[in-house]
Amino acid sequence: MRFLFVVSGRDVPSTRFRILPYLPLLESAGHRCDVAYSFPQKYDHFRAIGWRLSQRLKRTVRHWHCLLANRRNYDAIVIEREVFDDDSSDIEAKLRKATQRLVLDLDDGVFLRHEAKFDRVAKMCDVAIAGNRWLADYLASRTPQIEQIPTCVRLADYPLRPAAAQRATTPQIGWIGTTHNVPFLQEAAPALRTVARTIPLQVVVVAPSDERLGEVDLAGVDVRFRKWDPRTEVEMIRDMDIGIMPLSSEEPWMKYKCGLKLIQYLAVGIPGIAAPVGVNDEIMAGNAVGRAASNDAQWQAALEELIGDIQLRQQLGTAGRALVEQKYSIEGNWRRLEAILTGAPAQ
Repeated sequence: MRFLFVVSGRDVPSTRFRILPYLPLLESAGHRCDVAYSFPQKYDHFRAIGWRLSQRLKRTVRHWHCLLANRRNYDAIVIEREVFDDDSSDIEAKLRKATQRLVLDLDDGVFLRHEAKFDRVAKMCDVAIAGNRWLADYLASRTPQIEQIPTCVRLADYPLRPAAAQRATTPQIGWIGTTHNVPFLQEAAPALRTVARTIPLQVVVVAPSDERLGEVDLAGVDVRFRKWDPRTEVEMIRDMDIGIMPLSSEEPWMKYKCGLKLIQYLAVGIPGIAAPVGVNDEIMAGNAVGRAASNDAQWQAALEELIGDIQLRQQLGTAGRALVEQKYSIEGNWRRLEAILTGAPAQ
C-alpha cells in the first residue's frame, strides 16, 4: 500500500520521533511511504524573506502537495499534528478529498491554541492516533476511531550506557529539549541551587540555542550549555548521570505532553527525575525508574538521593531501559501503526 505523511519538518521532534523512524519498517513490509515536508519547517521562517513571505511559501508548497496527493491515490494520508500552526484548515480539507483514509497523529496539546480549527480537522479524519490517554480523551468525541501509540524511540539508536560510566563525584544532571521549553528548568532551579551549595554537581542543558537560559535562575550552579545536534543527541544523553524533566502543573498544556525526554533518558539506562504531570506519572511507574518531584522539597530530596547512591541510579536506569523496551520502542509499536494505516487488525 502507499502512504503519504504530511509532516512539520525534518528537525521537528514530532516528525523525528513519531513519523520518520517508522518509515523503514513500513517499507520493509512492502509499503511505499512518501513524506511531504513543510518548507520552511512549520514553526520556522526564512529571515532573508521574512515571516509573511515564508508563510506564503509554506502555503504554496502545501498546495503542490495536495495536487500530488490527488494524482497518486494514496491508501492513507497521515497529518502530523496539523498542516499550519494557525486557524486554517483548508489544506486538511483538500487532503481529506484526496484519500479514502485520513489519519491525524497528535502528540501534544496544540489544539489549545486553535480549538475551533482542531474540532474541524479531527472530525474530517477517519482515525486519530493519540500519544497518550489525555489526548485520546480530547479526541474521543471528535473522531470515529481513536488509537494510542506513545511517543517512542528506536532502540537501535539508543545503546545502553555502561554502568561503570556513572560518576561517583560531580555527577552530570542533564536536560534536553527545545529552546522554547528551556524556561521549564525554573521549576527545578531552587532545588538545584540548594543542592549545589553542599554537593558538587554539573547541570548540562542541551538545546538548539541558549537564548532563553538566562530566564532560569541557576546562580551558584555549574551550568554547561551544549548545542543540540541530531547527530550527537544520543551521545550527549548517554553522558548524563541523571536526566530531569521539570514541568509546571498549573499550565493546561503540560498534561498533554508525551514525556519524550524522560523516555530518552530511560532508553540509555539513566534514571529520571520528573514532574508527575500527565503521562510522566505513568512512565515513572511508581518511582520504579526514577523519582517524581512536584515541589522544591521533593526535587531536592530526589537529587540528593540519586546523587548519593550510584547503585540506586544503576538499578533505576536498568529498570527504565526495560520499560522502554516493553512499551516505548519503535520496534515494538510499528505493527500497530501499520494496522491503523491499512485498516487491518493489529498483529
